[in-house]
Amino acid sequence: GHEFVGVVTALGEGAGEKFGLKLGDHATSEPIVPCRKCRYCKRGQFWMCDNGHDVYGFRQNTYGAMAEYIKLPANAINHKVPDEIPFDQAVYIEPLSCGIHAVERADIQLDDVVVISGCGPLGVAMVATARLKNPRLIIALDLKPHRLELAKACGADVVMNPLEVDVVDEVRKLSDGYGCDVYIEVTGNPVSVNQGLQMIARLGRFVEYSVFKQPVTVDWTIIGDTKELDIRGAHACPNTFPIAMNMLLKKQIPIERIVTHALPLEKFHEGVELVADGTQSVKVTLTP
Repeated sequence: GHEFVGVVTALGEGAGEKFGLKLGDHATSEPIVPCRKCRYCKRGQFWMCDNGHDVYGFRQNTYGAMAEYIKLPANAINHKVPDEIPFDQAVYIEPLSCGIHAVERADIQLDDVVVISGCGPLGVAMVATARLKNPRLIIALDLKPHRLELAKACGADVVMNPLEVDVVDEVRKLSDGYGCDVYIEVTGNPVSVNQGLQMIARLGRFVEYSVFKQPVTVDWTIIGDTKELDIRGAHACPNTFPIAMNMLLKKQIPIERIVTHALPLEKFHEGVELVADGTQSVKVTLTP
């Protein structure tokens, strides 16, 4: 319920002027509604808000958008969406923005070998964004063939299935034996974390953008004494909504292939089952 776009049907006092919106405009809102009072909000680091961390669909103060209407709180960070971006594509602004943030955290350089582990909606967004950075090589990993094909369409140079090949060995072969310079983890699977630590080169940059079901145990000696790695977390999508909209307008990502299913809201359960199954879908949208 935090990835959405809609039509403005009402405006509170001053809201139109604040966000450049008028009735009838297409609009969206960043997933976190900041308190604007805590230390992080006052520093402009609103995605780290320490006062409730209200996310649409996850808190009582911020109901989600799987409904006919949604009321955006006064502290929300809202954006006008260009009319040229269709609704079923505009709902991808939020996950694309998250992918952009992860890639920005990776600080990709022109000579880097970049591995992105996981090619769901977030992973392919990272592949497409990394492609714009023009590194030496982008390698995408996933267990599902249709997602690997999509990663190719988004700009991956090489795709691999960890169930079919020794991806650690193959990445080393493609990088003169050193391993990847950047590893972006977006599966939420502990195996992918340890795989990345084995695969990454010394002085590499490991970006974690996942939510795990349980704590993950790793060999911290690899991080420190062995490889002196730069471990970077990534969360949400700060300051990247305008970039995502620009990418969609410029058709820098094959959005028609990413949004695999567009369902009416009353088929909510079918949509959830498609996402849970994962063998046919990538991004599923619901329209009231």
